[in-house]
Amino acid sequence: MNAQTERFTIDGPVGAIEVAIDRPAGAPRGITLVAHPHPLFGGSLDNKVAQTLARAFVQLGYAVVRPNFRGVGKTEGEHDKGIGERDDLLAVIGWMRQQPGWESLPLALAGFSFGTFVLSHVAKTLEAAGTPAQRLVLVGTAASNWEVATVPADTLVIHGEQDDTVPLQSVLDWARPQTLPVVVIPGGEHFFHGMLPLLKQIVVDAWRH
Repeated sequence: MNAQTERFTIDGPVGAIEVAIDRPAGAPRGITLVAHPHPLFGGSLDNKVAQTLARAFVQLGYAVVRPNFRGVGKTEGEHDKGIGERDDLLAVIGWMRQQPGWESLPLALAGFSFGTFVLSHVAKTLEAAGTPAQRLVLVGTAASNWEVATVPADTLVIHGEQDDTVPLQSVLDWARPQTLPVVVIPGGEHFFHGMLPLLKQIVVDAWRH
């Protein structure tokens, strides 16, 4: 993504997991895991929305880790419908917690599309273990395609008004029983073409307030 980005592999439950790390200029004030869209439809850690989320958190002073899901890039294994992917992300978080200086930093989770489904279950697992994430950001929440779990009340949910991959109504139907607000970008479609700077600013502003 920039000169501060590194790419390499770490050990996962079924083999190597490729990760990219985006670092802020100074010592990080937190760490963020970013999850990309569906791997069988071209999703990867280089996805523009995933990169936009990474840029938002780097601006906020967070170090960001973007893993590739199974079967993408140098990540080993086969697509596992979100179950193995959840386990892989938990393994990545465990690795993040072992990095010098990162052990006690607050952890944020940010995902796009299929990544929102996986991260919703990662968040529940962390909460059940008594180690909840600081906050969760879900963009293009895949509520019409996958069983996205209930999420904490302070989760930031952002969706495009004109999303024809995941209709806005399905996200509202998922959010309604949780009394969960949804930030709607007027005219936005699933990949937020032409609106990525606005998406980034919404995340940055929400985090600061």
